[in-house]
Amino acid sequence: MSAARKNESPRYTEIRNAKAGRDYFIDEKFECGIALRGTEVKSIRAGKAQINDAFGRFEKGALWLHNAHIEEYAFGNIWNHDARRIRKLLLHKHQIRKIAQEIQVAGRSFVPLRMYFKGGLVKVEMAVCSGKKLFDKRGDLKKKAEMREVEKLWKRRR
Repeated sequence: MSAARKNESPRYTEIRNAKAGRDYFIDEKFECGIALRGTEVKSIRAGKAQINDAFGRFEKGALWLHNAHIEEYAFGNIWNHDARRIRKLLLHKHQIRKIAQEIQVAGRSFVPLRMYFKGGLVKVEMAVCSGKKLFDKRGDLKKKAEMREVEKLWKRRR
């Protein structure tokens, strides 16, 4: 296998938060770095992570990712990581100030949308969100059903 062929098909792992679009109105997105240990990176590369219940919190002048579950690395030793430890999010100071203000003053949520690799580094796409009420969710379900019907009609016409 040539070197050019290896570069054509890179390994690409992406962990998505399926609940985010359903439970929140997404206002503004940020691409964050995340402070990880080596065994955590290997587990993410293997796709052994989940961020459905995760959230961001502003503490001690920094943003932290809580409740993200990154499974222990199968071939790790005694230095393996804790699966639910709190991880630091890496952003510019002006972005941290802006997000902290949104979270504390406006009462919004800071939720991860997806976790992915970018040039060998793990990135987390986080969003400042406001929660949906039950009637908002029903409206979204109704729109989805209508769109499905329209797509079916278009397929029949072709």
